[in-house]
Amino acid sequence: MSTFKIGEIARQSGLSVEAIRYYERRGLISPAQRLPSGYRLYNDSTLQRLHFIQRCKDLGFSLEEILELLNLQTDPDTSSALVKQKIETKIRLVEQKIEQLQSLQHSLQTLSSLCCGDGTVSDCPIIENLKH
Repeated sequence: MSTFKIGEIARQSGLSVEAIRYYERRGLISPAQRLPSGYRLYNDSTLQRLHFIQRCKDLGFSLEEILELLNLQTDPDTSSALVKQKIETKIRLVEQKIEQLQSLQHSLQTLSSLCCGDGTVSDCPIIENLKH
């Protein structure tokens, strides 16, 4: 099994040293083994866990949600249906955000259509509309 100092594991995981320390404080990764010199040593399983964390972050999961997924994967009795439910919940949240963003886009397009862009700001119907 390989061991890595914090700078090495940061490079291999693509994360910053600060992020790794933060994940350790938050309980997302196990505390590092310490050398007498004070250097932290991490192993292959920590590197794999950091890759898992990063992939979950890329998919929009919060650190709390990631911790839940990490805990689920370490419990051999966890049903895959529970993991799927977490993903389905995230899908519904993403769909809601998309709807909100589409509504925002429509509102901004409507606002933009009020003004042709000629004239001064004192005559701008967008500004007038935003005042109300």
